[in-house]
Amino acid sequence: MTHPKKLAANKSEPSAKERNQRGRMDGGVMFPVASPAGDMPADYVAWFADIKNRIRGERLRLVLASNSVMVMLYWDIGQRILHKQAEQGYGTKVIDRLAVDLSQAFPDMKGFSPRNLKYMRAFASAWPDREVVQASLAQVTWYHNLTLLEKLSTAEDRLWYAAKTVEHGWSRNILVVQIDGRSHLRHGKAQNNFPATLLPPDSDMAVQVFKDPYLFDFLGTDAPRREQQLEQGLIDHIQKFLLELDQGFAFVGRQVHLEIGDDDFYLDLLFYHLKLRCYVVIELKARRFEPGDGAQLGMYMTAVNRLLAHPDDKPTLGLLLVREKNRVLVEYALAGSTHPISVAEWETQLTRALPQELEGSLPTIEQIEAELSGEFGGRNE
Repeated sequence: MTHPKKLAANKSEPSAKERNQRGRMDGGVMFPVASPAGDMPADYVAWFADIKNRIRGERLRLVLASNSVMVMLYWDIGQRILHKQAEQGYGTKVIDRLAVDLSQAFPDMKGFSPRNLKYMRAFASAWPDREVVQASLAQVTWYHNLTLLEKLSTAEDRLWYAAKTVEHGWSRNILVVQIDGRSHLRHGKAQNNFPATLLPPDSDMAVQVFKDPYLFDFLGTDAPRREQQLEQGLIDHIQKFLLELDQGFAFVGRQVHLEIGDDDFYLDLLFYHLKLRCYVVIELKARRFEPGDGAQLGMYMTAVNRLLAHPDDKPTLGLLLVREKNRVLVEYALAGSTHPISVAEWETQLTRALPQELEGSLPTIEQIEAELSGEFGGRNE
């Protein structure tokens, strides 16, 4: 009689095919399973990551391409409606009829409601030049274009926000926040001495990074009266603070300790700008600008340049955020500094009246989104 242990010893190891299946195998029929990750070659992870990134890139390209096609199609339909109404006096009834006929002809497509057809007409009316639409507006989603159409009254402002949306990848919700905050009136407006302290290419880029004023509406309408309260509020809302600073800022630290001899100093906020390739020191003041503020900020910038910055980094920039400032005083104070410093005010609430020409004459974005729930609807937020 054969001993059980001997039987176990004589049993051959399972083949690779047997290891890569579930349950029994009937001839060439089986339920295959993937080999364990640990059995893969050493370079498999990197190889898989490369393929995955390739698919992601192509998928994004296809989504953007399909979005561009859709925007141009909607513009073309809008133009045809405009021409027909101008030539033959078609009224709104023809739009209702067209909506029904298009929906029946293309039951698998969304977006042919009377409401959206009226938006197509308004879109085409606002942009008579096809080349402008193709070059700029077709690069953002239809929802973004509806927002630009509804919330802005001039072609110049709409094109500015469309370009920024493409540059920064703003979602429609972020675009609304930027428009409500009047970003186009604040970008590049901060007082600075960059032309005198930086080389021309770096100076031009740095100017566009900063704005004036900065809007900290997430702190509430009751403005902090002490720097510590302001700093804590910004840190508590760091995501919204970074959004207001704009893309490119990476948070490094707060109250960064600096020892100079026997004296201790603390940098309020330290950032690194990924596009400019330099550190940015931000000092916060809950009061009016004073001439000595620039000297203290310059000292911090010198320390960052000497102790933290990499040899390949560009010169550190300084941003002084104050509650109020006298523009002439700032101009004279910065003129004597060798450090690239920008001075801007911060506010918790902007007083403005946005244009209302289109309000009430067109459906809201939310109404359009409710109807565009088909193929393109899930990709545009």
